[in-house]
Amino acid sequence: MEERLVSSGASSEDVSLEYSLRPQLLRDYIGQDKVKENLKVFIEAAKMRGETLDHVLLYGPPGLGKTTLAAIIANEMGVQLRTTSGPAIERPGDLAAILTSLEPGDVLFIDEIHRLHRSIEEVLYPAMEDYCLDIVIGKGEAARSIRIDLPPFTLVGATTRAGALSAPLRDRFGVLSRLEYYGPEQLAQIVKRTADILGVEIEEAAAFEIARRSRGTPRIANRLLRRVRDFAQVKGDGMIAYALGVEALESLQVDRLGLDHIDHKLLRAMIEKFRGGPVGIDTIAATIGEEAQTIEDVYEPYLLQIGFLQRTPRGRIVTHRVYEHFGMEVPK
Repeated sequence: MEERLVSSGASSEDVSLEYSLRPQLLRDYIGQDKVKENLKVFIEAAKMRGETLDHVLLYGPPGLGKTTLAAIIANEMGVQLRTTSGPAIERPGDLAAILTSLEPGDVLFIDEIHRLHRSIEEVLYPAMEDYCLDIVIGKGEAARSIRIDLPPFTLVGATTRAGALSAPLRDRFGVLSRLEYYGPEQLAQIVKRTADILGVEIEEAAAFEIARRSRGTPRIANRLLRRVRDFAQVKGDGMIAYALGVEALESLQVDRLGLDHIDHKLLRAMIEKFRGGPVGIDTIAATIGEEAQTIEDVYEPYLLQIGFLQRTPRGRIVTHRVYEHFGMEVPK
């Protein structure tokens, strides 16, 4: 199938490589089986009826494949994909320009859709429901509203914070799919597939070790593989053996659970400066020099998933598992 991706993003080598690693069809997409099965049914039904696919909301932690699924939806439907992001749409006119440029059946992908301004959401509602735009021309008594018809299209929204979406916007999506963290076995499949695309030989045990330290996230697994590949080329014969893989991952400061130096810094700060909590997210952020939203979106979800953090009304608390992981005595 010919490439149908239209993107306004940068065209750096890393971005091009990341796109080349992404599967193009549902059958090639590893993991998220329930989401994949349901999408296959919805896509086939829409094609049988000769209709556009209903609007799709993909939500879950970053790096799990939301952007990849949006491109796959467009490929499976045989239409063009247009991409943008919530922060990039600053004015209602920006969204109107994008919507009026769509061809019939196109898929419009809005990443970080929870960051759309409310005034822009108001423009989006009739576009999603009735495929039209209501534009106000003029000001004061001379103001008048005109309606512009749009071709049928599918909006695919992606967010890491589904709770931040307004209820009216969320309710206009016909398909809501949550992406879950991956298990080591599925991530090992992704690592081996990526290694094959990159032309790198890798031992089964090394692929599993990279997968085990990837925080349940394909994006991290692929990134770690590329860095381990560098070590294999410089310190070995190019093949990623298990021992060399472990050495590389330790040099990258990624421990056996996938925690990096920022995770360690965060958890140790909570233990050493706040006796394990409870402590507020803003206080944690100020203590370790990270933004609160970065901690909430990038680091905290995985720490909650593996039972290292607890959220309480008074703040975050580290669990006994953190002390055990660091070889510390659990406080009485």
